[in-house]
Amino acid sequence: IFLTNLFKVILKVLLAIGCLVQIGLKEATVLAALGSIGVGLGLALQGGMANLAGGILILTVKPFRVGDYIIEISQKQEGTVKAIDIFYTTLTTFDNRKIVIPNKMLTDNTVINVTAEGQRMLDIKVGIGYRDDLIRAKEVLRKTAESIPSVLTGEEIMIYVDELAESSVNIGVRAWVRTENYLPAKWEMQEKIKLALEEAGISIAFNQLDVHLNQVSKKEES
Repeated sequence: IFLTNLFKVILKVLLAIGCLVQIGLKEATVLAALGSIGVGLGLALQGGMANLAGGILILTVKPFRVGDYIIEISQKQEGTVKAIDIFYTTLTTFDNRKIVIPNKMLTDNTVINVTAEGQRMLDIKVGIGYRDDLIRAKEVLRKTAESIPSVLTGEEIMIYVDELAESSVNIGVRAWVRTENYLPAKWEMQEKIKLALEEAGISIAFNQLDVHLNQVSKKEES
């Protein structure tokens, strides 16, 4: 699409030059006039030229392609790439909104290509209470991860203590899935983790404050 639109613009410019020459204007005069117009337009459309250069860069370097899911960091814009045009790239969001981003923004800022690789790692954290059985909790989490159909069996599943926090022992669960299965697998695993821990009698910790009251006898008060 990008090359087609660029080719159309070039053909229109050449056609305009040919028409002016046919009506009697000298080629040198036409080219000089077009040069002056080009300078004026270049000054007036610096942003547009930057977007054009950005489009050419995207097409050449190919940090993403049509069909990829990308995240533009500076403005937190994300979606599936639907088109890469001369000046703009069009994204479609999960809820079917259309986002049009100037190409300059995509070449001047960090862009995350979420779907560039075939596999992604699920990295889920869950906190259990300090009084709960840590070894038992890790066994439950491993079995839960292994029960998810979309988790790749040929890759290592990691269950580890991520942090000894103030109110919980935070355990990490890492497993690999196909990129297209990432979100469904994440949602399924989070739900199954909660249900499995509850069934095993292991609490999922949350921030809480314990208050201890010390009774003072009347003799101590006096």
